[in-house]
Amino acid sequence: MVCEEAVRPYDRPPLSKELLAGQDKRLSFREHDWYADNDVTLLLGERASGLDPAAQVLTLASGEELAYDELLIATGAAPRTIPATHRFENSFALRTLADAEALRSQLTPGSRLAIGGAGFIGLEVASTARKLGVHVEIVEAADTPLSAILGPRLGRWFADMHAGEGVSLSLSTSVSEFRGNGRVEELILSDGRSVECDALVVAIGVAPALEWLAGSPLDPHGIAVDAAGRTSLPNVYAAGDAARPWEPALGSHVRSEHWEAAAAQGAAAAEAMLGLEQASRAPASFWSDQYGVRIQYLGHAALADSVAIDGDPAARDFTALFTRRGKPVAALLAGRPRAHAEVRRLIAKELTDDLQSRDR
Repeated sequence: MVCEEAVRPYDRPPLSKELLAGQDKRLSFREHDWYADNDVTLLLGERASGLDPAAQVLTLASGEELAYDELLIATGAAPRTIPATHRFENSFALRTLADAEALRSQLTPGSRLAIGGAGFIGLEVASTARKLGVHVEIVEAADTPLSAILGPRLGRWFADMHAGEGVSLSLSTSVSEFRGNGRVEELILSDGRSVECDALVVAIGVAPALEWLAGSPLDPHGIAVDAAGRTSLPNVYAAGDAARPWEPALGSHVRSEHWEAAAAQGAAAAEAMLGLEQASRAPASFWSDQYGVRIQYLGHAALADSVAIDGDPAARDFTALFTRRGKPVAALLAGRPRAHAEVRRLIAKELTDDLQSRDR
């Protein structure tokens, strides 16, 4: 296993939640001895720099060459950045353990945090920061958070939840200027207002970390793979943020930038390499924890023509069911973790039935 970070493989979701809050959280997937005991060699602090598929050789930045019989590309993604913020020592992304530790040192009670972007990472950081007594301002170009995924109605629910917790949201707004000397101290917004801050988090999405594949037959913007993670190259597989798996419900290759998808894709690739029968895959899903509320999303809301809400959004206890022609295709659950399995089963059945009817 080639790992660019100098630490053992670890779980990333706690970076924006428990770890950022200063809780003692065990992140490593395996104990140190497990790798040697299971004949797994970790190359830490190394990164891939080139691929020769004809020779079946992976080249590392150090110049070392690794021959392979089977190769899994799981290099993940890197945060998108704003070049104008690179000069500031208190401007952060959140992707690695080092990122989380650096940001945590800035989150002191009464400090002011500005967050660029109201996606799930930005919203989770805001939730954690508010628990720590930090003043938070979110700047988001869209009309509501997550509107591109969930639509304006549920986007407004997220905005209202954060506003109710004391977060200031500047929506339909962008940053036109960053001011400060070594440290960003003020944001000038597109509407002319200014926001003072002690730290800035840039949370405007990620891009596949595949620049090292330039010149190879594989797409550095996301590697198209089948349901088993196979790429267009023999014996080369991809999973996680680096991959664009075929999504039958959407009829296209689609990246899914979430933990559950990466785990399922990695398992599928392993089964294929070992010649095992492929297990059935559940609908795409992910979760988020904000202000003590477990939020779960599954399916494909983009397919829907209607959404109905069961429960009480004000109490943070509801299910939003997305339907197409009356059939469920996606759902958002807030405060209802026990309902997840049944909703997932229902959506999986409907999506499967729909695909079968299209094939007939």
